[in-house]
Amino acid sequence: MKEKKSKKVQQVEKRERAMIEGILEGSPDGIGVVVVRLECGCRKMAAISKEGEPASKIIMYRDQANAICAKCKEDHGSFVRVTESFIHWVEPAPSEQLQQEISLKVLGSNTTN
Repeated sequence: MKEKKSKKVQQVEKRERAMIEGILEGSPDGIGVVVVRLECGCRKMAAISKEGEPASKIIMYRDQANAICAKCKEDHGSFVRVTESFIHWVEPAPSEQLQQEISLKVLGSNTTN
């Protein structure tokens, strides 16, 4: 059972990494991608600039689904349903201080990791 779950988690992570790479590819000013995971399984992602401003449109998706869930269509992925949020930084990553400043600006002080 663990092997099956582990394989599923790896597939999700692989798809998420592919989405991150695609977002960065289309966002030359992006130094990272904000990833917000929701309790329903949907995700919101967007590239961010070194100023902590959006460097792409927000993309919402759900693994192996044609569309996001009905709840996300209704509330646009409300922050109250966030289970995890983080920033995937490009390499070389910005300084720790800049990462903290941008994270605070973009995700706020009550991030979930």
